[in-house]
Amino acid sequence: MFFDTHTHLGSRQFDHDLPAVLERARAAGITRMVAPATDLENARKLLALAEHEPDVRVAVGIHPCDADSVSGEGWLDELRDLARHPKVCAIGEIGLDYFHAPPEGFTLDAWKAHQAKVLTAQLELAAELKLNVILHNRESWDDLTALVLPFSDRLRGVFHCFTGTMEQAAPLLKLGHLISFTGIVSFKNAGVIAETARVVPADGYMIETDAPYLAPVPYRGKRCEPAYVADTARAIAALRGESVEQVAADTTRNALAFFRGWE
Repeated sequence: MFFDTHTHLGSRQFDHDLPAVLERARAAGITRMVAPATDLENARKLLALAEHEPDVRVAVGIHPCDADSVSGEGWLDELRDLARHPKVCAIGEIGLDYFHAPPEGFTLDAWKAHQAKVLTAQLELAAELKLNVILHNRESWDDLTALVLPFSDRLRGVFHCFTGTMEQAAPLLKLGHLISFTGIVSFKNAGVIAETARVVPADGYMIETDAPYLAPVPYRGKRCEPAYVADTARAIAALRGESVEQVAADTTRNALAFFRGWE
């Protein structure tokens, strides 16, 4: 019934009980899950998992906070090889993150430039392989959209964990991109995010957990799990004045059209 479009099943927080986490998700009606990678090692870990889990697909990519793990050109060839795996449905999680301090050896300007270079290379790869992209933004909106939007005729992006306004989202949706909501939409202080979820067109959004982070109410502050995407759907349904079944149907339809390889 529900499609969790962004759950970090490769997180170390799930290493001790992942089978139980997946069973709880299935019991809650989550029928499909996309697990985005953060680096090459994480991508390999997720692909090994997905080979044995029919309801899991993988996005492969270098997260902006892990951009210092790659240099030169060899990493892109390895990512290309991983992206050809039959369980890969997108390139991600990729983007820009200006919130965290630069890693050792980088000035702020050099770190931003390196992130942009890694992102652009992955956008080119996604376009080459005809894959859509999962996008990360943190305090980098203008720079991120400046790099991504020129690719709009070659790929679609989902701006994951969207926390912006409908005014920010509208130009993206017009170009065929999507936004995705996490459990933040259920928080009492959701504010702008809740309003965006209320008015976004039915064909313009997806839902996710971003597990193990950002658990929705009533689990806020605890480790998030893919099962909780049902709670996020219920929160959005209440905001929109729709049934949870309608939210599940709309977001599943959008996700099936966006991610490669689902029946």
